[in-house]
Amino acid sequence: MKFLRIITICLLVISCSTTELVDNWKNPDIDSYSPKKVLIVGMTANLKARRQFEKQLQLEYASRGIESVSSLEFFKPSFTNEKQTDEDLKTLESNFIKDGFDTIIFTKVIGVEDIISYKENYNGYESTHRKFREDYLKYQDAFYNPDYYKEYTVYHTETSMYCICPTKDRELIWKGYIDIMDPQSITETVNDYVRLVVVILEELQLINPIVLKDNKFEET
Repeated sequence: MKFLRIITICLLVISCSTTELVDNWKNPDIDSYSPKKVLIVGMTANLKARRQFEKQLQLEYASRGIESVSSLEFFKPSFTNEKQTDEDLKTLESNFIKDGFDTIIFTKVIGVEDIISYKENYNGYESTHRKFREDYLKYQDAFYNPDYYKEYTVYHTETSMYCICPTKDRELIWKGYIDIMDPQSITETVNDYVRLVVVILEELQLINPIVLKDNKFEET
């Protein structure tokens, strides 16, 4: 029931949006979660998109009184473009704990798909064609009309939340699969993506909800 409720809320959020929740999973052993210091990591070679995404998610945590740090502030800008070893990452996790981090939000693109979408019933004819000329008239626009079909790109992404608490093993708290449809604007796409992630985390009690009153963020 909770998953269905999340889907319903997300459908409201993503109306006219570039993002869509495909699936998500929450650790069944965790009812709610209150991070103290969060590291936000966006794995992309597009530095502008990475900076904007991490900064915007930082603002969401700051509005809830939670400290967060962009990976661009913590790593060298080239970090996510360089190959890391298992030992490198073990050392890095130890440094996270020393610096007081207890949570990582990690977002990455896991696949890209080119889509061709054909317009159904283009000429409004009946779906059953008993004559050649009827069938031909309906589909002839495929040869020359650019409105007959649309080509666009879908980016399949994954956002994960990990606990890196020193008293327990590194633990996956939540994972969400989100599709980005035909992105045209970095600003629009980041806005839609962050808004969707925040709605999901609020519903799953992994981030405190807030309401906007008199142009100021206030905790509920």
